[in-house]
Amino acid sequence: MASAIAEFYKVKNVFVTGATGFLGKVLVEKLLRSCPEVEGIYLLIRPRGDQTAQERLNKIVESKLFDKVRHEQPTFHRKLHAIPGDMCEPALGIRQSDQDMLVSKIHILFHSAATVRLEDPLRTSMQLNVIGTRDVIALCHKLKHLQAFVHVSTAYANCDRSYIEETIYPPPVQPQKLIDALEWMDDTMVTKLTPDLIGKRPNTYTFTKACAEYLLTQEAADLPLSIVRPSIIGGSWREPLAGWCDNFGGPVNLSVAIGKGLLRTMRGEYNASVDVVPVDLPANLMIAAAWDTAVSRPENIPVYNSTSGGVNPLRWGEFSEGTLVTYKKYPLDKPFRAPNFAFVSNSFMYQYWQVVSHKGPAYLYDIWLRMIGQEPRGHSHWLFWLGVAP
Repeated sequence: MASAIAEFYKVKNVFVTGATGFLGKVLVEKLLRSCPEVEGIYLLIRPRGDQTAQERLNKIVESKLFDKVRHEQPTFHRKLHAIPGDMCEPALGIRQSDQDMLVSKIHILFHSAATVRLEDPLRTSMQLNVIGTRDVIALCHKLKHLQAFVHVSTAYANCDRSYIEETIYPPPVQPQKLIDALEWMDDTMVTKLTPDLIGKRPNTYTFTKACAEYLLTQEAADLPLSIVRPSIIGGSWREPLAGWCDNFGGPVNLSVAIGKGLLRTMRGEYNASVDVVPVDLPANLMIAAAWDTAVSRPENIPVYNSTSGGVNPLRWGEFSEGTLVTYKKYPLDKPFRAPNFAFVSNSFMYQYWQVVSHKGPAYLYDIWLRMIGQEPRGHSHWLFWLGVAP
């Protein structure tokens, strides 16, 4: 017997932004597999280089991620439709004929596209995370059959607060005023103002995601909207297969750097929480949130924090110890040296171990490479992996 959620998606058409991302791929696979009677899934995909949107989609569905649904539904690919577009372009860069088709067909919209690069300039983050969201809202207002609109934010949008409730907090500046100001400010001026604008937030990513949330209250309050806030997204728990991951973001980057023997120390506390959620949990939550929003039509915008929280937190000490145990049992190919790792809370000791464990060995390795006639790369590799450990 089909679940109420699967029944809801029966003969429905879904539009997804960010479908080429880690979370987006898992969302699409879950929809196909658990809601087999969904009519069609339309994916906003930016052509890249000499690859068309359709060619990029074809490459995605070749992934091992889709093996299970491929076995259960050999013709699943017929339900997937690539929509060429670009979140940085006006109206999402979607050509008029595709816009008209979406307006007449789409019932559910999942907006997960965003720049997650923490170091992006404010202008870039605003374009993708805020202005892009505004264009998605504009599209939603045109959709004739819209029943649910799910926006993916981040649990760290309000990381300047010690306690984060499932509510939307006002940012320090009105999003539209900032958008207007960016039109006349040059890059130098924006760079100088950025620290004052983001305040206690550590980067432009968290700041612009907070702005996007507030923009939704101003321009999308009349839509059947819900917001999902994942924390750090890690490999899958169970679906469609345990441990699946296709990128080096977040904890995966850190884990591989430890396993390769490149990263041996970080400044931090063993008992601090590393809030990681398996990718299949927020994906499932997004699907359920759309169903609940469409069925119950709540008066206020529902917000769902998809985090481990304080119920069953993972500590950094547990993470690092588990990583070491795993790589000693299943070592990576061609490690720089044997894995070893420790957190250091003292600033002076951290700088000491940076020299002893990272900089020193990297420079010695480069000297040895020069002696044998090879291009030095130890220091560059160290800098790359240390992007996870400032």
